[in-house]
Amino acid sequence: MSKKVLVPIADGSEEIEAVCIIDVLRRAGAEVTVASVGSLQVTASRGVRIVADTLVKESVGRTYDLVALPGGMPGAEHLRDSSALTEILKLQKKEGRLYGAICASPVVVFQHHGLLEGKRATSHPNFSGSLERRDAVDMRVVVDGACVTSRGPGTAIEFALTLVELLFGKEKASEVAGPMVIWDK
Repeated sequence: MSKKVLVPIADGSEEIEAVCIIDVLRRAGAEVTVASVGSLQVTASRGVRIVADTLVKESVGRTYDLVALPGGMPGAEHLRDSSALTEILKLQKKEGRLYGAICASPVVVFQHHGLLEGKRATSHPNFSGSLERRDAVDMRVVVDGACVTSRGPGTAIEFALTLVELLFGKEKASEVAGPMVIWDK
């Protein structure tokens, strides 16, 4: 059974994180929709241009098994300021479905909108000092219920493989990781 995943992006999103999430989840067989909070073509944090499949506002009212946010600045701020994405994320949490963020987004988006309340989380070291709970800030990937957070570009593949494991199981995560020559979880 295919899993539906939404990956929101914006001008200034971190391209390694965005592409790792999209690529690894597609390798696992997830139906990944890349949705922009601005125009369809975004310019990522290092100048790489990415073309989204749709706009986030077109994704409101749809059900996703996972919503996974890349970080990057000012991309995380653009994601934070999208009322359509905020609506999607709050419903995702309320209904107990997976939601994840990496780099700046755990603090800038999730914490800002109350999506980390009572949750262990991590983020990029430049933002982790702002986390309300500090007991997991040095971990590479943190899973707390349906909330998954990670640190930055260097943990992006591990983050994405963790999302694969949560959606499809440990065997699928290993199957995807093997040919990528990453690790076997």
